[in-house]
Amino acid sequence: MPHLGVDPVVLAAKIIVSIQTLVSREIAPGEFGVVTVGSMHAGSSANVIPDSATLKLNFRAYSDEVLQLLVEGMERIVRAECEAAQSPREPHFETIAEYPVTDNDPAATAAVRSALVDHFGEDRVEEMDPATASEDFSIIPDAFGVPYCYWGFGGYAEGSEVLPNHSPKWAPDLQPTLRTGTEAAAAAILGLLANGV
Repeated sequence: MPHLGVDPVVLAAKIIVSIQTLVSREIAPGEFGVVTVGSMHAGSSANVIPDSATLKLNFRAYSDEVLQLLVEGMERIVRAECEAAQSPREPHFETIAEYPVTDNDPAATAAVRSALVDHFGEDRVEEMDPATASEDFSIIPDAFGVPYCYWGFGGYAEGSEVLPNHSPKWAPDLQPTLRTGTEAAAAAILGLLANGV
């Protein structure tokens, strides 16, 4: 008798589709934002309508304003879809992790880049494109008002297949990853100290 209940699987599916419009229709074309539904769980049987559904989402943006717009938009859509489905319960929202926007200090970045070029050579140092990593790196320096520079490095031997971080097959080679990371950290620290940053 499915007509006597509210199916949270169907409701969750409608929410997942609806929130895709946040980026495509509510953020200006020149802004950047991502909403990912990384997990959806409801029920454990093929012939029983479950009593709830849990969605796990990840939001990423280059500004706090866009991030807030995405989160508020998601909550608005979830509430509206629950009302439209006549859900007997209000939706429950829980923030599991929250990360600030990482914004490198120009002087610290210039000092680190110069130190890395001096150590590795110009051909092994590249400008890193902006990234929306879920990163807590900037929390401590921001709390103390300390300038910082966040950088990344490759960790694959020549000829290895390079896979993205979230691939289940992601596994950088122990070497040169460990050696390169250690050398880069030491060079960056010495470069910052030498430049008084």
